[in-house]
Amino acid sequence: MLYLSRKLYFSALHSYRIEEWSEEKNRDVFGPCSNPNGHGHDYTLEVMVKGKLNRESGIVVNITDIDKVVKSFVAEHLDGKFLNKENDHFEENIPTTENIVTYIWNSLDGKIDHCELHKIRLHENNFLYSEKEEEQMVRLTRKYHFCTAHRLHSEQLSSEENREIFGKCNNPYGHGHNYYLEVTVNGKPDPVTGMIANLADIDEVVEKEIMKKFDHKHLNLDTEEFKHLNPTSENVAVVIWDLLSPKLSNLYKIGLYETEKNYFEYYGPEEDLQYGA
Repeated sequence: MLYLSRKLYFSALHSYRIEEWSEEKNRDVFGPCSNPNGHGHDYTLEVMVKGKLNRESGIVVNITDIDKVVKSFVAEHLDGKFLNKENDHFEENIPTTENIVTYIWNSLDGKIDHCELHKIRLHENNFLYSEKEEEQMVRLTRKYHFCTAHRLHSEQLSSEENREIFGKCNNPYGHGHNYYLEVTVNGKPDPVTGMIANLADIDEVVEKEIMKKFDHKHLNLDTEEFKHLNPTSENVAVVIWDLLSPKLSNLYKIGLYETEKNYFEYYGPEEDLQYGA
């Protein structure tokens, strides 16, 4: 089975509101997104399909066939629209990122010839995206940035072994990174609010449990978590999971970019740590 992805862009306007609620309750639940006049985004849509390789043509499906279906759907139903007022589906369903990605999945599934829909990912901005796969709950990912210094040094290894394994990263004074943290939750969008989780609640938990502890800190010297634990990115990802999972019941994954080249994922204690370099 081969997988291929096509990326498209569109702009749309939307508002998070429940008209039966008071203005105060809408603001409490949805914050500035409750503005009745709406707000907008430049969305990035990734459509991934899967299929078997045609040995004669050397392709799974012609990209132009994907474009015909997806571009026409986006142009007719999403691009340049005030979703709440110009799309029948979102007159009844709040156009959260979670609801929009579900709507796109349901609209495109089975519509592209010679392949199957595998995953829809929708970026609302550089720090928020949602995705949907077949028979999977919707996932919502929030991205954060923090600056941290660390020294890679294990108390269980000799000084020579530490220098041999970690090289310049074993510098006694440490070194620093601009970390990008992805916190992914999953679930079914609430039928009323359209949300898996309130972003304000996630932001509050991450600010308290991660940012205040690690941002602009030296992990080895300024934190209890890494006082006796080697602050490799593998360990950082696990520690972040351990700090957030008691506060975010639907936590699905931790993604951690140490650099643009080094990325790590952790799905909790039942899964092995995965990384890409």
